[in-house]
Order: sequence, then structure tokens, then C-alpha cells
Amino acid sequence: MTRFARNMDVLFWEEPIEDDSPTPWLELRDEGAGVTVAVPHLAAALVGEARAEVLRALLDAHVGDVPERLVRWYYTPMMLPFSRHLDAACTVYDCMDEPKNFRFTPPELMPLEQGLFGLADLVFTGGYSLYEAKRASHASVHPLPSSVDSAHFAQGRRLVQDAADQTGLPRPRLGFYGVIDERMDLELIAALADARVVMVGPVVKIDPAELPQRPNIAWLGPKGYTELPLYAGGWDAALMPFAINEATRFISPTKTSEYLAAGLPVVSTPIVDVIRHYGEVAGVFVADGTEAFVDACDRALALALRGQGEAWRSEADALLAEQSWDQVAARMLGLILQVAEPDKPLRKPVRSTRFDYLVVGAGFAGSVMAERLAADGGKRVLVIDKRPHIAGNAFDHRDEAGILIHQYGPHIFHTSSADVFDYLSRFTEWRRYEHRVLAEVRGQLVPIPINRTTLNKLFGLSLLQYGSGGRAGARHLSPPYRGGTGGGAGTGRGAGGVAVPCSPPAGGKGAKIRLPSLRRPAWRRAVCRRRSR
Repeated sequence: MTRFARNMDVLFWEEPIEDDSPTPWLELRDEGAGVTVAVPHLAAALVGEARAEVLRALLDAHVGDVPERLVRWYYTPMMLPFSRHLDAACTVYDCMDEPKNFRFTPPELMPLEQGLFGLADLVFTGGYSLYEAKRASHASVHPLPSSVDSAHFAQGRRLVQDAADQTGLPRPRLGFYGVIDERMDLELIAALADARVVMVGPVVKIDPAELPQRPNIAWLGPKGYTELPLYAGGWDAALMPFAINEATRFISPTKTSEYLAAGLPVVSTPIVDVIRHYGEVAGVFVADGTEAFVDACDRALALALRGQGEAWRSEADALLAEQSWDQVAARMLGLILQVAEPDKPLRKPVRSTRFDYLVVGAGFAGSVMAERLAADGGKRVLVIDKRPHIAGNAFDHRDEAGILIHQYGPHIFHTSSADVFDYLSRFTEWRRYEHRVLAEVRGQLVPIPINRTTLNKLFGLSLLQYGSGGRAGARHLSPPYRGGTGGGAGTGRGAGGVAVPCSPPAGGKGAKIRLPSLRRPAWRRAVCRRRSR
């Protein structure tokens, strides 16, 4: 919201406080940077429609005379009954969770969410799993996982003095901060008997008596956002001990990147979005089951405590450098302006950016072209595609169960060129596989899919490849973080892949095809996420 406040005034309306005030009133706090927080104070006896009427009156008294049309932004459908009447240029539902999967969900919440889907112009989701669950509910759903304030959490790497209430706790320490509720695997926490476990956060929707009490587990209660780096800086590794249940099915924990920014290795249960985005990161350990989780904690502590920190932290820092709240806010604001100001389609939400080339289609051909222009040509390149991912029909991703699937069917990449293989190996790992397919065309047996050898035989050519050698493999491409390739014009099957040799070149003279020089993998995380999730 502080990013949006650079362009507009922001009023953040919080849940009411029930303090038996004789008269309902609105507390206003100036949080700085253009954000005002509004907290209604109500009598506990106010319920139902009477409560909504009082909240509506407080809201109207504060924003009723605003001359401009508003942007309504909902984090919860529970705010809809007293605010649906406001005239809005754009209505946003920022959906961060699947509310029906949580304990004590009010019976009216799901009907209200359906009403909000009908009212909203845009729906943002806090992760890709949640996007996959919600995309059929609205015509304009956009996956926008939360980013990280790296500079804020990096303070934990420069810890000078430990937090007072954990100073006396022995090392090594495994830490967690966040809401402690039905999403926590309490039995798993209890099993971590050989290290000091520090749990920071409020206990909600579960009985505190359910919390495992062990000499090595410290429950420190809720802390402020500004305090979190101080606590994280006193830990040796960070935990995400989520239970695998309906409440965690669609979560995309922001704390993964926050822990990494604080310089901590992370141990998580198999949350789908953690596997999707961080499963190949050296500093993130994903483990299923108590025994595997304990072993992963041992490996994380070994990584942190045995002087192996620089390499994996450098990888994590490079990944975090791609996650910017400014980029997130810019994309959100751009989508909002398309709705609120359709007569100004060229307006840029933050600042104008000039590109030297526009590449339409983010399949193999378009992606290679963009990387070569950027890496060797030093050009600024914008890549657009109608699909919300790269790789065309060769795209794959993990489903709700964490199983890697090919969304458009399996694809095999063939090449006998060492240069092609080496080039692509900078961006992907391979599953080795080999086969040869020949088809009878005009009385000749030629390779299919079509490649250079096919063309040489069918048309009497002598096209030569540059380089030699032969390897084959099946490629793996994964979805990018937000902002990788936006919506726009698209590609068909042909633009999603590129034909390359799968058999030795024919002899004779002819045109020589020289592959581009292979330098500077500036395109690594724009093309392949397998090594950086």
C-alpha cells in the first residue's frame, strides 16, 4: 500500500475493535508515506445488519465527500456488506487464502466471496496454487505472489545484539515466526528434540493447551514487523512446519523469501508453492514426514554452521533480487488503470521504459531470440505472450499434489549439436532419452520431426551445422515469477518450439549456419526456473 500511496491517498480499513464504546467512533492513524489506518470502535452488542449499518455510516462520514471515484480493494469478503454501495472506478479482490478451508469460517463468508467475485473487476491471488483454484471463478484473475523487503530482513545478517527474550536460549536454534494456528504441524515441532526451537507469533483458533511443551521449545508470542529481523538474526535455520491439510493446500508462504533474505537456510514441509518456486534452491530443504524433516533440519544446520554460507546465500540473493515490491505494485496499478482509465491505455503506472525490441511469443524461438539480443547485443527486450508463462507448449509445472506434469503434453528435445546442448544446459537440467523416428516421404526415409537432415534429403540441399557432437535429452522448463512474461499477443504450436538436428549433417558444400556465441547467461531466470525455484 505504501507503493500505491505514491500515486494516490490510501485508507486502510481494519477490523472493528469491540470495546463497548457508548458511541461508535473511528480511530485514524497516520502511518506515514500517505497511508492512513482506520479502526472502527464498536459495542460488542452490535451484530448483523445493525453492525453493518453503523460501519457504513462511519465509512460514509470519512469518504462520502471524496470528489474522485474510489478504487475499492478487498482482502476479505467480510468487508463487503457495509462498503458495496461505494462508487468505484475499479474494485479489486486481493485473495490471499482459500477462506473455506480454515477453522471457524463464518457461514456467510462463502456467499459473500461469490458476491465479491461478481462485483470485482480484478482478482489477484497470493500464489500460483491459489490462482489455479480461483481462475475459473472470475474472468480476470492474476497470480501475484508476495514479494520481500530484502533490505529489511537482511538486517538479521548483521545482528549485533540478540532479542532479549531469546538471548539465554542455547544454540543451535531453529526458528519460526507467523500465525500459529491449525496450519501448524504441532507433532512435527514436538519431534525436534535435539535443537532449540523458537516459535514467534500469536496463537489463534487453536487452544494454547495443545501446544507441545518441551524444555527445548520456546513460545515467545507475537512480535512486530520491525522486530522480526532481530529474532531471525539469532537463529541458525528457519522452519516452515506446516501441516499438509486443507488449510495449507493453497498457501504460498511469504516467509520463505524473508528467511532467505535474513541469511537463513529454510526447512519446509512439502507445500506446493514452496516446491514450485524454491524446490531447487540450495538453501531450501523440503521434507515430507517427521524423520525426513528432522534430517533436513540437520542438513540445514550443517549448511549454516560449517562455513558453507557464501555460495548458497549468493544463489538466494540472486533469486531475491528478482522479487521487488515496486514491480509488483507497478503491475497491479497497471491492471487497475486499464479498468479505471480505459481511455488512457498508454499511461505507465510507475515510469516509462523504452525497449529496443519487441518479441511476440515466449516459446523456444522467441526466448532464444530475446536472450541473444539482450546478452550479446546489449538490447532491452520486451517479450509478450498470450499465455501466462514461457516455453510455449513445452511448459510444465507441478500440480496440486506437487507432481511435475506437462500441461500441453510431453515434449522431447533432440539435438546432435554440442553447441546447442551446451547452450540450453545453462538454463535447464535434462532427463536423458534417445530415439529415432523416420517417415517415408517421396520414397525416402527422413527424420521426423523435420530437421536439417530432412531438408537436405527432400530438397537436395547441403546445409551444414556449425559444431559437432551429439547428445539428446528431454528439457524441463518451469513457470516464472510474476512479471516474467505478461499477457498480450500469442503463439501457436510452431512458435513454441524449434527444430534442430537429430542426426549427423549431410556432406557436401552449402550454406553454413553458425550458432550465436555462448556468453553471459543473463536470461537464466527468465527462461528456466528449475535451478532457481
